[in-house]
Amino acid sequence: MADALLLILPLIMGYLLDLWLGDPDYWPHPVRVFGNAIAWGEKRLNGGRYRFLKGALLSCCLVALVFLVFYGINVFLLNIKVLYVLFNGMFVYYGLANHSLIAEGRKVFAVLENDGLEAGRKQVGRIVGRDTSRLSPQQIRIAALETMSENLSDGVVAPLFYYALAGVPGMMAYKMINTMDSMLGYRNERYERFGKFAARLDDVANFIPARLTALLMALVAGSGRAVSFLFEYGPRHKSPNAGYPEAALAGILNCRFGGPNVYHGRVVEKPFIGEADREIQHGDVRTAANVNHRTCLTMVLMITLGSLIFYLT
Repeated sequence: MADALLLILPLIMGYLLDLWLGDPDYWPHPVRVFGNAIAWGEKRLNGGRYRFLKGALLSCCLVALVFLVFYGINVFLLNIKVLYVLFNGMFVYYGLANHSLIAEGRKVFAVLENDGLEAGRKQVGRIVGRDTSRLSPQQIRIAALETMSENLSDGVVAPLFYYALAGVPGMMAYKMINTMDSMLGYRNERYERFGKFAARLDDVANFIPARLTALLMALVAGSGRAVSFLFEYGPRHKSPNAGYPEAALAGILNCRFGGPNVYHGRVVEKPFIGEADREIQHGDVRTAANVNHRTCLTMVLMITLGSLIFYLT
């Protein structure tokens, strides 16, 4: 029972802190430290010959270092149970992004409605990589909903999945993988070779969580259409993972995502996900937010129940 509580109590603490506080911009965050380490390594290694190998070496070393640091701290704190729970609870909180993801999606809709098209374009530009300067109101709302669904996997379900497998060390190692992909995983002259390993590692790390996310979304929404959509449209996305949660949300809302968009000055043709080309309404973001909340809570409850069963049998 004691071992189960050492996994469950930090999980509940971190979940409640994220639900309450989110990620204030002015607070320190380990992902910023990860980003600085990635930038330091990229500046020194990304050049000359063997760029793919050097990028792979940097990726493996950083992920291993993060895992070992957190594993070592946990071993040290294991005899001080209160500190162990508090330390791990804080990093579960840092590893989750559910509150902030929902808040950012809602803010896009609110700014667009209250402050107009240009303000909406700028606001959605905070959370997407595409060119937002010419987006229509419909495209802005779609971009926000796509991000809420895709990042439900990257920012919520996947970190919790790796917490269930390997505790905070696994969760933080995953966050390093995800941060490397966001910084290095671009298909351009600078990063095509150097960042390819990091991008593929992120694809592998998210393979199960993305599909689990989509299934949980369909489950908590009670949507059979979401299940059929994730099998029909999920594989069509250019990303091996992002299409599944997007397809699930398109099924839940009975709408259509995807289509061509501009990234870094170049039009990228993306397949449509979903069928109904209807106007996205303000109420759709409330539905998406409820799905995200329920999916996160369901994942926490699954880990809690699974831990109790594992340690008590």
